[in-house]
Amino acid sequence: MDSQHKKIRDFFRFRRIIVPMVLGLGVATFLLVRNFDADAFRDVNWGPRSYFYIFMSLLLMVVRDAAYMYRLRVLTDGQLSWRRSFDVIMLWEFASAVTPSIIGGSAIALFIIHREGVSMGRTTAIVLVTAFLDELFYILMVPAIFLIVGTQDLFTSGGEYVLMDTRFGTQGIFALGYIFILVLTTIIVYGVFVNPRGTKWILLSIFRLPFLRRWRPKAAETGNEIIITSREMKGKPFIFWIKAFAGTFASWTARFWVVNMLIMAFVGSGDHLLIYGRQLVMWVILLISPTPGGSGVAEIVFSGFLGDFIPAGLTPAMGLMWRTISYYPYLFIGAIILPAWLKRVYTPKPKPETTIEPPLKSS
Repeated sequence: MDSQHKKIRDFFRFRRIIVPMVLGLGVATFLLVRNFDADAFRDVNWGPRSYFYIFMSLLLMVVRDAAYMYRLRVLTDGQLSWRRSFDVIMLWEFASAVTPSIIGGSAIALFIIHREGVSMGRTTAIVLVTAFLDELFYILMVPAIFLIVGTQDLFTSGGEYVLMDTRFGTQGIFALGYIFILVLTTIIVYGVFVNPRGTKWILLSIFRLPFLRRWRPKAAETGNEIIITSREMKGKPFIFWIKAFAGTFASWTARFWVVNMLIMAFVGSGDHLLIYGRQLVMWVILLISPTPGGSGVAEIVFSGFLGDFIPAGLTPAMGLMWRTISYYPYLFIGAIILPAWLKRVYTPKPKPETTIEPPLKSS
């Protein structure tokens, strides 16, 4: 127990907070100075309308976290209270904020949820199903937005990304990311709901190939997680999945609409479905970011994808405000609640006192 306590403290050490902040703020400051336009700031019509939409962007972040907490309570069948769900979500977001986006905070989430008294089997199922629901939202929303908005204006023409020594444009990266998410989700669905043991066998067979053999233990671990998840989630009623996906839909929609509210605050108008669609495309780029929480990359990508809707001199400032609202708070909130959380989950529960009655005196 002491070693686990030390590991979690080491993971959340101060260096993990300062690195993404320096990266993000450094890039944001560079972009702000390079593109600064005093006239653009003077043209902003500051007033009740602007403050209202900034308040709405903050409120949407509250909705996002509340929806995550609701989903967690659904997935645990109410085992976690709202208060404990808040701690889990804040620490989970903190872990995601200080690890590269391509890795995520799932490993730490397993530890956090399990320390809240949830069995390891159910914890594994919760983390895997959470990932499945997030990917399902994306898989369903992309074609829906494509049908409504079309594809002509969704992709930016500038910029190339290097992946495995090959250059891809925005559309290429998006297509690769979407196909990967689709394949991954299909594997999870087949494994959890159709044939879990068969899925493990397929994974082990694939990773028997010479160039994949080094990852075979990880494939075996994934197969075991799929079997555990299938056992835990088998027989869940349809309303369970409706509630879980409703929480997912609300949280992701609130996350994306933060940008729409900020554009309304600064600019006053915009093609909101197109802005929403651009963020769906942008998310794939951020998903493969090698920096903690996408720091530095997010600020650059924001300007590239959403600069069409914002005056050039305001784009870096809006990107910084977006990250200030949607990213940096989790670094501070997580650091603040961590000590109290560690004390709570590691403090031994007092055993009920037993009273021993004195023997009856013989008459």
